[in-house]
Amino acid sequence: MNLNDFNALSAERAMALLRPCVAIPAWAEQVVAGRPYASHTALLAAAQRAAQGWQAADLTLALSAHPRIGERAAGPGAEAAFSRREQAGVDAGAPTAAALRAGNLAYEQRFGRVFLVRAKGRSAEEMLAILHQRLANSPAQEQQESLEQLRQITLLRLEELITP
Repeated sequence: MNLNDFNALSAERAMALLRPCVAIPAWAEQVVAGRPYASHTALLAAAQRAAQGWQAADLTLALSAHPRIGERAAGPGAEAAFSRREQAGVDAGAPTAAALRAGNLAYEQRFGRVFLVRAKGRSAEEMLAILHQRLANSPAQEQQESLEQLRQITLLRLEELITP
């Protein structure tokens, strides 16, 4: 969809369009409320600003919709489709996939949530290395890193959905 079409949507339809970007309704509400956008750059800047204030509760809410790294999301929804495309570099039968599964479990035991990393453009080996690096983070550092990864994922999805 292009920016002009997005600007012309009803608020309800615009919210529905943005929902697969991230499971944080307040973010979508803020982005929709800022319409009309004069440029794609203005839309992305507004979306970034709306994501800057995310806290632990927002992360928990958003992670309810994220599969583990290396596990393909099932289902017909747009969020599942995004996830499958983003994790296309992970072959479920490869040795790295088994290491990711083990790393995911270690991460969940340490931090109590799913490991989140921007998968788009990264190989399974790169994501595994990042997972191992982040296991050394403190809980506070890891929360901030997870929020940053969530912002990156959200903006990448928005850029796919709405073109200039």
